[in-house]
Parts: sequence; C-alpha cells; structure tokens
Amino acid sequence: MQNFRVEDLWRIFRIISEFVDGFETLSSLGPAVTIFGSSRVKEGNKFYEEARRLGRLLAERGYTVITGAGPGIMEAANRGAYEGGGRSIGLNIELPTPQKPNRYVKELLSFRYFFARKVMFIRYAQAYVIFPGGFGTLNEMFEAINLIQTGRSARFPVILVGREFWQGLVKWLEEEILPRKFVFKKEMRIFTLVDRAEEVMEIIRKREEKLWETRQLAGF
Repeated sequence: MQNFRVEDLWRIFRIISEFVDGFETLSSLGPAVTIFGSSRVKEGNKFYEEARRLGRLLAERGYTVITGAGPGIMEAANRGAYEGGGRSIGLNIELPTPQKPNRYVKELLSFRYFFARKVMFIRYAQAYVIFPGGFGTLNEMFEAINLIQTGRSARFPVILVGREFWQGLVKWLEEEILPRKFVFKKEMRIFTLVDRAEEVMEIIRKREEKLWETRQLAGF
C-alpha cells in the first residue's frame, strides 16, 4: 500500500527546491522576454526564421531570451539570442519521453512540475511572445491571458506572431465567446496579433517608454 503522506511530504520538498533554484537563477536576469511555439517546426520554416530573428533583435537590445529549451521555435529563439550575443536561457520540463535541450541554450534549468516552470516563465518576463504551436503553446498563451484578466499578474504584452495562423481562433472567440459575455471586449485587448519580429520589438519599445514615463511621474 502506498504511503501517500510520506510521498507527499517528499513532493513538497522537491517543489520547494524547484522554486528556490528558479528564483536564485532568474532573479538576476534583468529585462527578459519569454517565447513559446511549436517544437515541431524545422529550420527554414518561416516561423522558425522569424523566431530566430526576434531572438537576435531582443539580444541586441539587451533582453534575455527565455524558452522551454526544446527544438523548433524554442531552438530558433535561443539561437537568435546566441547569435546576437545575448543571454539565452532554457527552462526544460521532465517528460515521459525525454526532451533534449537545444544546443543554443547556455543556461538550463530543469523542472519536474509544470506549475513551478510556469511561474518562472511569467514572473521574469517583460513580454510573452507566442508563435504558432499545439496544445502546450495554447496552454501557455491562455494561462498568461487569464492571469492578466483576473489581476493575478501585472499587465504585460502578450503577442501572437502569425496573423494567418491565429485569426481563426480570434474569430471564434469574437463570434462564440464574446457574444455570450464569457469574456468582455476589453479583455480581448490583452493580446495583440503581429506578423514580424520588428512589430514585436515596437510593442516592447512602447512598453519601455510607458514604464519610464510612469517612473518619472512617480518621482523615481
């Protein structure tokens, strides 16, 4: 018979250790951007190349790039950051089928628990950039939107790259969810659709300016 009490006590210690390791490593990052997307796209795919370009632009502007450490879009973003001379971090997750970190990750943290990993993605990001992807990507996207919607997180840009890919989902939200008042119209503005890395950088630049103005008005 399983001793759930003992197992759960050890699980608590493992969870605490993941939070401690994550906070110690990431708290000194400075400005950072988290990038998500499919692990299944390959080099040469238009989204791979756009994510690579974005990683490089972010690095050149002094941002750390954070990804899930895997292949596809994650590799592309870490690669761009590496090529731009920036800091490239991967937050890996332990899965039944092991996911090998991509070779462009220069600092790696591994997590057993998805929820601990998600805290790290959110807590240290000045923006969330979501490229096309599957269930995991959608999960991360809606989690970020929901945290902002419910006031459990400070508002930060949630940027969806690839209008052609995302517009079907947005249309469904507008036609099925919005009319039923399951969400409000202002909540649909939590996220923004773009196509190019330069558009992402412009949104981030405007947020920088807004934060600077806020600090100035507050007397900092």
